[in-house]
Amino acid sequence: MQNKKWFGFATLTLALVLAACAVPPYPAATAPVSSAPTQSTSSGPSSASAGPIKLKCSEMLSSNLRIAGLEVARATMVTTDARAPSAYCLLQGHLNPRTGVDGKNYAIGFELRLPLAWNGRFLQQANGGNDGSVVPAVGDPVSAAGNVSALARGFAVLSIDAGHDGNDPANQNAQLVGGNIFGLDPQARLDYGYAANGTMVPVAKKIVERYYGSPPSYSYMFGCSNGGRHGMVAASRYADLFDGIVAGDPGFDLPKAAVQHAWDIQSEQIANADSRQSFSPADMNLVASKVTETCDALDGVVDGMVNNLPACQAKFKLSDLQCSGDKTNTCLSPNQVKALGRIMSGPTNSKGEQLYSDWPFSPGMGSGNWRFWRIASTVPPWENYPLIATLGAGSLSYIFTTPPTKTPGTPADLIKFLSNFNFDTDAPKIYAKDDTFKESAMDFMTPTDVADPKLADFKAKGRKLIVYQGDSDGVFSINDTIQWYGKLAKNNGGNASSFARLFVVPGMNHCGSGPATDQFDALSAITNWVEAGQAPDQIVASVNPANPELPEKWSKTRTRPLCPWPKIAKFTGDAKADVEKASSFSCDLP
Repeated sequence: MQNKKWFGFATLTLALVLAACAVPPYPAATAPVSSAPTQSTSSGPSSASAGPIKLKCSEMLSSNLRIAGLEVARATMVTTDARAPSAYCLLQGHLNPRTGVDGKNYAIGFELRLPLAWNGRFLQQANGGNDGSVVPAVGDPVSAAGNVSALARGFAVLSIDAGHDGNDPANQNAQLVGGNIFGLDPQARLDYGYAANGTMVPVAKKIVERYYGSPPSYSYMFGCSNGGRHGMVAASRYADLFDGIVAGDPGFDLPKAAVQHAWDIQSEQIANADSRQSFSPADMNLVASKVTETCDALDGVVDGMVNNLPACQAKFKLSDLQCSGDKTNTCLSPNQVKALGRIMSGPTNSKGEQLYSDWPFSPGMGSGNWRFWRIASTVPPWENYPLIATLGAGSLSYIFTTPPTKTPGTPADLIKFLSNFNFDTDAPKIYAKDDTFKESAMDFMTPTDVADPKLADFKAKGRKLIVYQGDSDGVFSINDTIQWYGKLAKNNGGNASSFARLFVVPGMNHCGSGPATDQFDALSAITNWVEAGQAPDQIVASVNPANPELPEKWSKTRTRPLCPWPKIAKFTGDAKADVEKASSFSCDLP
């Protein structure tokens, strides 16, 4: 299909998948901002006005706010909303409209929800995927038990589209790459990577001040997947903007992870020329079950969970699953073993140089979420190819490589692009620049100190960062995040826990799901740390009874402590302890 309806479906599907994969005072002086002719980082109305001003919701208009480049399209009170217990003022509009070098229209689209029962806090809801849409600004903590949103808690919440419209009618015939074509405009790339946040957040805070008569007492960012990447980038670029940040399953090395997409497809083709048929659900369940069987007891109890991930990697052997004869449901063919081993080792070039991280074997590899991303989907218009091979391929060709490759948007064309991707000549393009694109993908998509993380300014200003990630994340390798955190700790005297903590979620897939206790309140954890000095020594997580990947034998009330890395949850060993309760586990070194 090449019509507008299909384009909207594809873009919406990507937004839903990656957003669920669901925050802050001013940008660093050296950080570029949106280059629109009307761009301004002005702190508010003209200097002719002084002192606090409180505007009614109906008065929150461009003419009253007087912020350069701001266009308020809607300002209305909402009194009934299932996600907010009290009324709020809803603002929608754009900042800094401009025409890109590609001749298309751009602006930073935004939505700001201002609750009457304000708790004095501001939160930027960092969205997922390629952005490109203004997701309702409710600030859902993607893994929070009870799904109590930030808006419902009294936060003023901002959502933006990162400077481009993924539903731009001009791209309606682009099929699966419609949400990627903004990569042809260099400023749109920068806005997506970081600049839209640095431009919009000071403006949003000034709007908050004009509505309530006072600025936020505390500011936060919360996001998962690409939203988690936004959080880690903000920690390195915008230490003045956010007091605390929660970065979930962060794609902080996203261009490198996109190179893995091509590596996966080419590896799967070793097992089957049709990558969708490379591993059946039964095959991946076999791998996941073997991991659990091999490693379950390493944390002190057999409970269907693998908490000691490092010890598990040393004990589990993929070769043990190789068939000695014909292929059956109880073994993998030699080509499957070769393909999966290659996938999990991560991409390399012909010199053997590692281009992205390796991956751990974990119980969540048999989950539908892992399969949807990496092997096959259930989306007919994608011809059942996985997300990395359809919408993800467009990101690699249009956004993460320079110069961009104008790849057609059919599934067949995108599979061809990934199948022909050359790890010697194409992979270096994530570092490339030219006269049009003056920042490489690794420049605008990653934290400024990604190769040697210190977060010195963030630490010096007393900011706090919580990073969490499922060890069965099929999109971004938990090993990459663990390696990043290890470098951060080394650069801070061997321990970064005074300002940054990593929580690994056993069994969890990308931003949720999998055989995991994947419901936890990271938003309360960050606010308590920032405002009360209560560092999170553990975060109690529970199962989501609606999780389709939840093992039948697990109690629907199971809880577990999530531990700050490198600690893991260990069973206390008490014979009377209830294995279903977090209190029966302690956070200790492996």
